[in-house]
Amino acid sequence: MGLRISDEIELQDWEMVETFVRASGPGGQNVNKVSTAVELRFEAERSPSLPDPVKRRLRRIAGRRWTKEGALVIQVSEERSQGRNRAVARERLAELVKRALVPPKRRVPTKVPYGQKKRRLEDKRKRGEVKSLRKDP
Repeated sequence: MGLRISDEIELQDWEMVETFVRASGPGGQNVNKVSTAVELRFEAERSPSLPDPVKRRLRRIAGRRWTKEGALVIQVSEERSQGRNRAVARERLAELVKRALVPPKRRVPTKVPYGQKKRRLEDKRKRGEVKSLRKDP
């Protein structure tokens, strides 16, 4: 089945491992009995689906969710149902990969306009004159 990200990229099921754990926080008996929280682990470094530049950008975007082994770990425990948490985790993974697909724009360095530089120096000179007139002769 897999997880379709774009026309070219589809993540295979074997690249993702889902484990279900009991969620923390309020919820009473439901939280204590049912393992609804999802931990989705995507083996990004070993994924044949992603090109290297996308992997590098994904690593930067993921931040603390990136492990030393090169996996991306997403934890979700917002919903009461396991299925919904699972869907939210997959949506977040897809969103992160989509963000990594977009290459960053190259910054074009700009120069300070000549007129602006000239005005700044002129204002500086005038201010210096005003201060020099304050001095005792």
